[in-house]
Amino acid sequence: METAIFAGGCFWCMVKPFDTIPGIEKVVSGYTGGHVPNPTYEQVCSHTTGHTEAVKITFDPSKISYKKLVEIYWHQTDPTDASGQFQDRGDSYRPVIFVNSPEQRKIAEESKADLQKSGMFDQPIVTQIEDAKPFYPAEDYHQDFYKKDPLRYVIEESGGREAFKKQHWNEK
Repeated sequence: METAIFAGGCFWCMVKPFDTIPGIEKVVSGYTGGHVPNPTYEQVCSHTTGHTEAVKITFDPSKISYKKLVEIYWHQTDPTDASGQFQDRGDSYRPVIFVNSPEQRKIAEESKADLQKSGMFDQPIVTQIEDAKPFYPAEDYHQDFYKKDPLRYVIEESGGREAFKKQHWNEK
């Protein structure tokens, strides 16, 4: 098993797109990239810990490649917005691919370059690619949020993310 860590706005909206894909064993919401050990949601929301909301994906590389996971990731984010994602603003919502190895870095950088060259976006692709840092699982009430509170999940997801996906990725 391998892991992938992606940040793309509120982690509530980052779980479901990966959760049902064959080869993905587990998706955990959490915090990474900061300087405070074991941060709480309230601490991360204060924008003083340096953490970003992210998901840690455990996957079987014989069933799904890291490259495919990166492709799925691009479809969940606005890669041209470094200041947050959709209605979620601030550093704790910035888009980042956290890489665990030189191979993951190479795949992520090539994918980012290909996306920039595609001409799909009028602005530069600003999603950062950074080395993975300690990942801290979020509190239990944040895990599998789309299953626990489906109505609120739909409201959060519809806050610009769905319209963006339809416009740029032709997703219904």
